[in-house]
Amino acid sequence: MMSTWKAKTELLALFLTGCASLAAALPPDGIAAARLLARTRVLASDEFEGRAPGTAGEERTVAYLVDEFKQMGLSPGNPNGTYLQEVPMVGITSQPTATFALGGTTLTPTVTNDYIAVSRRLSPRVEVADSPVVFVGYGVVAPEFGWDDFKGVDVRGKTVLILINDPPVTDPATGQLDPKVFGGKAMTYYGRWTYKYEIASARGAAACLIIHETGPAGYPFAVVGGSWGRENFDLDTPDQNTGRVAVEGWLTLDTAQRLLAGAGQNFAALKAAAARRDFRPVALAARAHLTVANRLRRVASKNVVALLPGADPQRRGEYLVYSAHWDGFGRNPSLAGDQVSNGAADNATAVGMLLEVAQAASALPTGQRWPRSVLFFCPTAEEKGLLGSRYYVEHPLYPLAQTLANLNLEPLDANSAYGPTRDLEVVGGNPSTIDDLGAAVAADQGRVVRADTDAEKGYYYRSDHFEFAKAGVPAYFTRSGLDFVGQPAGYGLKLRETYLTRDYHKVTDEVRPEWTMEGAAQNASFLLEVGRRIATGSSWPEWKPGTEFKARRDAMRAGARP
Repeated sequence: MMSTWKAKTELLALFLTGCASLAAALPPDGIAAARLLARTRVLASDEFEGRAPGTAGEERTVAYLVDEFKQMGLSPGNPNGTYLQEVPMVGITSQPTATFALGGTTLTPTVTNDYIAVSRRLSPRVEVADSPVVFVGYGVVAPEFGWDDFKGVDVRGKTVLILINDPPVTDPATGQLDPKVFGGKAMTYYGRWTYKYEIASARGAAACLIIHETGPAGYPFAVVGGSWGRENFDLDTPDQNTGRVAVEGWLTLDTAQRLLAGAGQNFAALKAAAARRDFRPVALAARAHLTVANRLRRVASKNVVALLPGADPQRRGEYLVYSAHWDGFGRNPSLAGDQVSNGAADNATAVGMLLEVAQAASALPTGQRWPRSVLFFCPTAEEKGLLGSRYYVEHPLYPLAQTLANLNLEPLDANSAYGPTRDLEVVGGNPSTIDDLGAAVAADQGRVVRADTDAEKGYYYRSDHFEFAKAGVPAYFTRSGLDFVGQPAGYGLKLRETYLTRDYHKVTDEVRPEWTMEGAAQNASFLLEVGRRIATGSSWPEWKPGTEFKARRDAMRAGARP
């Protein structure tokens, strides 16, 4: 195990190098790029083994975070007197097989190259035998849009084939995607892959296979294979996940086209039909035989939580939550050469940012302490399906009705590791009053907030804040901008594209020599100030009228009032 002394020595040496003195290195708000880089190097080092839950890498990561919070003088975040919240999970390593009977022929796709499948059921073997295959379009049931892809068709015991993303509904007047239906260009939760499995489970399907397309999905199939081909995790639930669809999987576009062609259908024609409200499920001349052998292990993973108590006794029971997931993808011994997915950008930089914010807030003089309490929350298993944040929301340490907001940190690219930008993005453009507050803070800091440039990829549903949002807590999620100071037009976009194609969820996500963390420090300063205004403001953040989370929040707050 990496010693605390070694980690501390490395951090301090890196931070002090080139600095005449510690005081000279710190900006007015206490956020330091050099220290942030040092923390990122520690968390992304090979000695932390990629920070996978349930491994020695978790032990080192958790110990490091707890030690950092203690050094800052922050209180244990768990009312039981510790900095930890136990998260009972099950590690599931799935070995799938698949064949499709197509009349007189058989299609046998190759796992990882052609398809990937798992079972979240906590059983050593799951089988779906001789299951009729039904194409259900986008698999969406959205009464508010007058949309039902199932049309009352019984899919119990069947294998449903589903398209990724939302139905692309165009406005006849413009010929463009209609923003009033499924968000237009922006992805709604109906387009998220997790929804597809949820609706298949609710309808009693035996298996659900999503057709992967890189454009609508927002990432290549290799990302799916890399994530799903390893040990996966789920919460250890009382029903052993028997309420979930038995087999969850993905098909490459090429494999889906071959399957449909073998069943006498055309993919392009089916996809076009699925974009209309009058679409009806299509029973295919195909039968699926799917098996999944599961190797199970119980894992007691941990969320790390630290508390900065509010200075005002009357408002101390109101909580602002900063979050940044500590976990990564760990070590893959099947790889030749480098086996560690260090997760430097995703998410060591964000954890470093959270630590900087925590240090700056905790170092304020007594008279400047924030009146409301702040929880610094580092959840586990974000990469496994937001499990740590989901567990916290289902088992909150502090009442959600008394939780003001969640400010989530996750870069989504490596841009923050480089220089400062004149802009930053609000992911998803979630319509809460924090958006207006953030725009005001950015303006005060000489920056502008731009709309989500990747709204169609649904990043809003892919990080820990979403669990808070689903529960009604206003949640704010930003990423670095693209307009870099001192760089030509297109520089930021090129950085983003390079990271997503070369490094995202891969062993190449490592700290690079050219990283300065000036952008990350700039963004941390922005979120520090947003948090300060929330924690000191006279009113609570609220969802704006018409948003899907507002009713849940209103009901929660109403129930909390005496």
